[in-house]
Amino acid sequence: MPKKSQPLTAHVTRLEMTGPPRVSLPVPVNLQTAVIRAPAIPLHFYRYLYRRVGKRWHWYNRLRLSDEQLSAIIHHPRVSVTVLYVNGAPAGFFELSKEAEDWTELSYFGLFDHAIGLGIGKWFLQQALYAAWQDMPAKVTVTTNTLDHPRALQLYQMMGFSPVATNEAIVQPLTERELLRALDG
Repeated sequence: MPKKSQPLTAHVTRLEMTGPPRVSLPVPVNLQTAVIRAPAIPLHFYRYLYRRVGKRWHWYNRLRLSDEQLSAIIHHPRVSVTVLYVNGAPAGFFELSKEAEDWTELSYFGLFDHAIGLGIGKWFLQQALYAAWQDMPAKVTVTTNTLDHPRALQLYQMMGFSPVATNEAIVQPLTERELLRALDG
């Protein structure tokens, strides 16, 4: 009988920024990059991106959703998914959700393992922030936690976010059955 993974405890920090980024970063050198919005992203490709980015950081919520539930979220007119390609291959993605006329949330942001360490993270986050501020909301928010990249909180703050709330959360890892179902979808 497979062993059940133990729940993980995470310290969650919600951050917001009330003005667009003030600095501009150059495109990383010696890399061919493309940042492409995917308005009708296929569910299997979204799950691939989500799993490849989030596996290391314990992202599970979207993998538990049915096709109908996931489609209702990511294909909603207020949600956009944008994919980063490096040297012709997917290397990360970000997801924005326009929560209200004056509020956009950076719902997901991350890089594939092979893109971490290439010096592209700050630049890609800036591209996400430019997209988030395109409609000039009053604020842009993001949530991170202690299961995320060790420097995620620091990076968000460096890019202009300020912490506004914290809490503890329990994260239940996927069971083997859930993982197989997610990978099959």
